Amino acid sequence: MDLLTPDLGLLFWQVVVFLGLFLILRAFAWKPITESLSERENNIQSALDLAEKTRLEMTALKADNEKLLAQARVERDAILRGAKEAADKMIADSRDKASVEGQRILEQARESMNNERQALIAQMKKEVVTLSLDIAEKVLRKELSDKSSQEKLVTDLVSNSRLN
Repeated sequence: MDLLTPDLGLLFWQVVVFLGLFLILRAFAWKPITESLSERENNIQSALDLAEKTRLEMTALKADNEKLLAQARVERDAILRGAKEAADKMIADSRDKASVEGQRILEQARESMNNERQALIAQMKKEVVTLSLDIAEKVLRKELSDKSSQEKLVTDLVSNSRLN
């Protein structure tokens, strides 16, 4: 049992060495170790704070991005709707212009046909008059080839005419 109970001198020197080692470590090693642990704890905490801040910023950016995408979709739909309306209006305007132009061309063709018909009728009348005069001249020459026929024609014309 002597081995299990320590000697008083040994116990004294162990306490003195422990206290000396404790004081030396406290003076030279404890302060840098606690400062480095505190610095590391601060670094870890700042990294966690930065990660949380970044996560919040990413959430805000994602929300802003969704808003911008929604806005862009709305603008795109408005632009497409405007373009479709403009295209429909252009088509309707073109159709109206083509209809008006077609009517104008038809009217011009009708007018041209009427003018040509009038010119043709005038030409035919002129030819009929010319032919009639030629025929009348030939008939009168034949009828009035002798003097007695001429006198008879003059008396008939005088008797048929009314004198006022």
